[in-house]
Amino acid sequence: MAKEKLILITNPGSASRKYALYRGKEFLCSLHYEFERGKVICTLKRADDTKEKITTDLSDLSRTVSHLKKILDEKGFISEEVSLDAILARVVATGDYFTADHIVDEDCLRQLEVAKRRTPLHVPVVANEIEKFVRIFEGTPVLTISDSAFHNDRPKIAKYYAIDMDLADKHEIKKYGAHGLSVGSIVEYMKSVDILPEKLIVCHIGSGSSVTAVFQGKSYDTTMGYTPLEGVMMSTRSGSIDPAAALAIARAKHFTEHEDLEEYLNKKCGLLGVSGKTDDMREIIRLRNDGDERATFAQDMYAYRIRAEIGRMAAAMNGVDAIVMTATIGERSKEDRELICNELEYLGFTMDDAKNKGDFSERHTNIAADGSKPIWVIRTDEFEEMIRRANELLEK
Repeated sequence: MAKEKLILITNPGSASRKYALYRGKEFLCSLHYEFERGKVICTLKRADDTKEKITTDLSDLSRTVSHLKKILDEKGFISEEVSLDAILARVVATGDYFTADHIVDEDCLRQLEVAKRRTPLHVPVVANEIEKFVRIFEGTPVLTISDSAFHNDRPKIAKYYAIDMDLADKHEIKKYGAHGLSVGSIVEYMKSVDILPEKLIVCHIGSGSSVTAVFQGKSYDTTMGYTPLEGVMMSTRSGSIDPAAALAIARAKHFTEHEDLEEYLNKKCGLLGVSGKTDDMREIIRLRNDGDERATFAQDMYAYRIRAEIGRMAAAMNGVDAIVMTATIGERSKEDRELICNELEYLGFTMDDAKNKGDFSERHTNIAADGSKPIWVIRTDEFEEMIRRANELLEK
């Protein structure tokens, strides 16, 4: 029997760094670096749920990879006898190259530099992290796991914008999509428990949100496009917007750089912009319950945009057999599931209120009423999907 691989997964954010260590599919530990009272603190969480806070001498997050290696060694997770088999980095990047997974080499590093220039808001943090892992963990394979790969087999008609196709191909300006790891995780799980229908709509509803049509287990269409900005309204992203309206925003805000507008649409809009107060759905719901009109409007708009895309995805596939709600809000917010699902009767879906408020201890739960098509709430597991894909790549 082959030995289970020791795999480290990196998930860098703009204000934190998160790492998780697995032996095969078994979780061993996670390390979360973030600022606390002006210092970078590392929180080590073990498989038994015990936590340990470690104060570092780091002044910023640029040196967490070196510190991480030291902690893994000191705590006995790695040693001269026990080394990492692979390091995985989830990559959301435009361009045809990143619609597949890769073992990082010189060509991959060059492609990351191109991606950084194309989308300076989304790629630089993870690209810089990858470069550090290649240098500091020399000899350990580093893999880029594409968040768009699941969507790459979509029909051509769903991948192109209505622009000059020669321009689109030459400059790789296409709808690449994202949340492919999450949707792929859902599809693999539904296959494993024999509940995958022919026509499925997956609603990944979290701080970033998307709706994906899945036909016979493969992506058929999805709402995110050239970048994760396109599609439904999100926590801080506007979602789809008329480019002329975006330019009007730039003029009104006196933006002088394209990056300023891109950052505004990605980080100052969505629930945050509409509510005027917060991007946290839990806080939106609290404000709504207190009678806040803008928070109420923000949540209603959020649900409306998702419902509209569910309808579009059903039209794309000429029908739908089941819907999945997943990710943080989809899995945890009964209020949002109710707002979204209560107006889908025309597609054959009716939610059971008691089931929607019930127990979700199992990984999948059907909250549909008797006689309705299934409405599944399923916990996504992007790390599990990354490991599955990495093993496929390493075994080639």
